[in-house]
Amino acid sequence: MLQPVAAVATKYQNSTHRAISLLDKCLHIEQINQIQSHLTVSGTLFDPRVSGRIIFFCATSDSISHLSHALNLFLSLPHRTTFIWNTIIRAFAEKNKPFDALSLYKQMLHSGFLPNNYTFSFVLRACNDLSDVGFGLRVHAQIVKLGWESFGFVQNGLIHLYAKCKRIICARKLFDESSNRDVISWTALINGYAKCGDLVVARELFDKIPEKNAISWSAMINGYTQMGMFREALELFNHMLVSGFWPNRAGIVGALTACAFLGALDQGRWIHAYMDRNNMVYDRILGTAVVDMYAKCGCIETACRVFEEMKDRDVFAFTSLISGLANHDKGVRAIELFKRMQKEGVEPNEVTFICVLSACSRMGLVEEGIRIFNDMREHYGLEPGVEHYGCIVDLLGRAGMLVEAKNLVREMPVEPDSYVLGALLNACQAHGDVELGKETLECFIEQRLDHSGVHVLLSNMYASANQWDDVSNIRKGMEVNRVKKVTGCSLIEVDGVVCEFTAGERSHVLMVEMVHLLLGINKQLKSLCFDDENTCMSVDQAYW
Repeated sequence: MLQPVAAVATKYQNSTHRAISLLDKCLHIEQINQIQSHLTVSGTLFDPRVSGRIIFFCATSDSISHLSHALNLFLSLPHRTTFIWNTIIRAFAEKNKPFDALSLYKQMLHSGFLPNNYTFSFVLRACNDLSDVGFGLRVHAQIVKLGWESFGFVQNGLIHLYAKCKRIICARKLFDESSNRDVISWTALINGYAKCGDLVVARELFDKIPEKNAISWSAMINGYTQMGMFREALELFNHMLVSGFWPNRAGIVGALTACAFLGALDQGRWIHAYMDRNNMVYDRILGTAVVDMYAKCGCIETACRVFEEMKDRDVFAFTSLISGLANHDKGVRAIELFKRMQKEGVEPNEVTFICVLSACSRMGLVEEGIRIFNDMREHYGLEPGVEHYGCIVDLLGRAGMLVEAKNLVREMPVEPDSYVLGALLNACQAHGDVELGKETLECFIEQRLDHSGVHVLLSNMYASANQWDDVSNIRKGMEVNRVKKVTGCSLIEVDGVVCEFTAGERSHVLMVEMVHLLLGINKQLKSLCFDDENTCMSVDQAYW
């Protein structure tokens, strides 16, 4: 006997409500699959309310396979809602698949669905990831046309997009016209000015933020770091700590980078200890930053230990340690690490080859260096750049193969720069080839690369050959052409503060006296810390 239509509809609604309540309680994909199978049999799977919950669960999962499951269900739906479209677009945007997210957005428009403010927040994120300002402009026009431009997170997305794409005037105009400014919009604009190199305006904005957070502090710190203003970055990092803010991962990476370039070992150790106290995972970015800091601060063995503790090592981590080993005259270990990198399936990049070729050069491994140089093109498809040719010129020059080095410079497919010519000139000085040194200097002058270091190096070469008239001519030429010798400077870290001293000034003499004083203090510490064999303690342990 046929049931009344109202009874069938009521039964269908009850089944749908039960399915939704079960879906809301699911914790694992296996449970979702079981319910989906039941819904398929009962014919309620294609109800947008039910299918939307399944797609949301799978799309927001961390697994890429679950995202594929959500997409397959999405494509099979005869009826979709704006919520379902937003869910799938958001999933691809958050899974670092911006091309797919924008493609789905286009399909949404072609299907006759109008996007809302949530749609635009996800679409703008995808545009940001691609730095696609052209598509972003079209999206901006649609936002204005549909009247969503007044929503705060939509405005923040637009400001972030224009700032990242260096359309700083557009970003500033939106920021000034916004009535919903929050720390996100302030930070986005600061990032934009920092990316454009205008740190003065960036700092002015940073100082005006009504309420700062760890992200805004990190944005300014990394802005300084990216522009090479490492002292300012470290000062701001310390100011952040004094102000009661604890650094996030981005701020720690920026501070560690500053420590590495300044040689601020004590500060770097403090940051490392902070990471351990807070059980921070040494992922690719953080781990590489710590390795690089210790390597550049002279603690190469500590850098190796941190490297081994990293669970996930990529090309940047390997390259950082290879560079550190090469700079510490541990070329054999650097080459061994390079071979280990290849065995572990991590492909080297252009910078990796520069580091390993530099290691070969310092160790005098001519055949090994040339083999690696050839493998760069033949096995990895990487075209050598001027830096790689500079390493080979340095390798040949150190080995006394000046003729081969000279021929390589002449036959290079790229124009030699100051690094290549400097390597050749250094070889000329080391082996007393004054004539080739003159030719190299002429190349410097032709390319307008004749800075003070080149003249000083050639002057020293003449002095070594007792050609004092030529030394005098070089000095006079520097005066006539107003080439000034760059004043030397020294850095020293005292209580976590890095001080710079200029050579030839009274400050430099005071620095030397301070170093002697600190050395004396270290000797006293050692005598105090080594009471007996059972209580042996290093100076660093005593300090901490």
